Amino acid sequence: MIATIAGREFRSLFLSPLAWAILGVVQLILGYLFLSQIETYLLIQPRLGGMEGAPGVTDLIVAPVLGNAAVVLLLVIPLVTMRLVAEERRNRTLSLLFTAPVTMTDIILGKYLGILLFLLVMVGLIALMPLALLLGGSLDAGKVAAGLLGLTLLLAGFAAIGLFMSTLTEQPVVAAISTFGALLGLWIVDWAGRSGEAADALLQYLSILRHYEPLLRGLVRSEDLAYFALLITAFLILSIRRLDADRVQE
Repeated sequence: MIATIAGREFRSLFLSPLAWAILGVVQLILGYLFLSQIETYLLIQPRLGGMEGAPGVTDLIVAPVLGNAAVVLLLVIPLVTMRLVAEERRNRTLSLLFTAPVTMTDIILGKYLGILLFLLVMVGLIALMPLALLLGGSLDAGKVAAGLLGLTLLLAGFAAIGLFMSTLTEQPVVAAISTFGALLGLWIVDWAGRSGEAADALLQYLSILRHYEPLLRGLVRSEDLAYFALLITAFLILSIRRLDADRVQE
């Protein structure tokens, strides 16, 4: 049943012009940034030749592009996730789901996997940019793989938060704004944490950026993987509990 809901959600995304517009705009923006990074690299390449241990193409082109992708998608993901449950509630179709022989866990996981498949398509399209560099040179495959893994985990976390926000309202726009606020909060939460106190250490740990940057540098640390796993699991559980509360009220 989870696969059925996920497939329906995935197909419905591609029936919407919004999804195609998002894919096109994201590729256009990142394509421009990618070409800008290549131009910058070509300008400084003569100086890099005389440096010992100079950063390579992966560090100077791929990592910045994936870093920029995270910022762009922080703005875009709320638009993708806003309708997941909010639109069902607004159209009064959520009640039909409650009467179907499915659990709240099936509904949430199905919708989450559907949106995750869409985001994997997006990551696959973004991955074509660094892979295109193989036509004219070589890449650090480990760093590229770690960066793409980080981007996938980041988007999976964004989607889990967006899904939860969508369960809280019947207005997709409100869900999108709430999701953007939550994502931005998690992005900048460590800005105030610079005094070295225990509370600041907690804020730094909560920062999603702090766990994404090591992956961009090719460092796959268990603490970062655990952070994303906990983030995704926590918001999926909250979504299930929220939907279950709705079902009980009805």
